Amino acid sequence: MNKLSIDPTNGACGAIFVATGAFFAIQSLGLDLGTTFRMGPGYFPLVLASVLIVLGLVVIVQATRVAGEPIGPIAWRGMAFILPAPIFFGLTVRGLGFVPSIFVTCLIAAFASTRMKPLAAVVLAAGVTLFSVVVFSYALGLPFQRFGPWLPF
Repeated sequence: MNKLSIDPTNGACGAIFVATGAFFAIQSLGLDLGTTFRMGPGYFPLVLASVLIVLGLVVIVQATRVAGEPIGPIAWRGMAFILPAPIFFGLTVRGLGFVPSIFVTCLIAAFASTRMKPLAAVVLAAGVTLFSVVVFSYALGLPFQRFGPWLPF
């Protein structure tokens, strides 16, 4: 008979998800839930907590099916470029404006890959910026200032 093995890392992660979801589910039961069509303040937190519990259970089930695999090398380059990108955006969107901030943020994030070439990064950043301006400024009508006070024009 096969011995049941649980990958300790994934099992612990799943247990943390389940515990966190259960905590917030219990907390949301103290609020008015309402109905699906007339949601109360506790309805959405209960739904999110339930989703977190289900995801935690999925992680636990997968941890029991797969024997632990060794963790590969840490992607330092990816962390060095991906993590600062949204921080840069948050710090500069009001000063530079939406368009330059999203463009530079995309440039920063694009170089997380070693295969990204400078011309491709500029084209990617321009495409994401154009898409973001069309969707957020024009389609959704969000009040973003396209160019901020830090720029001379």
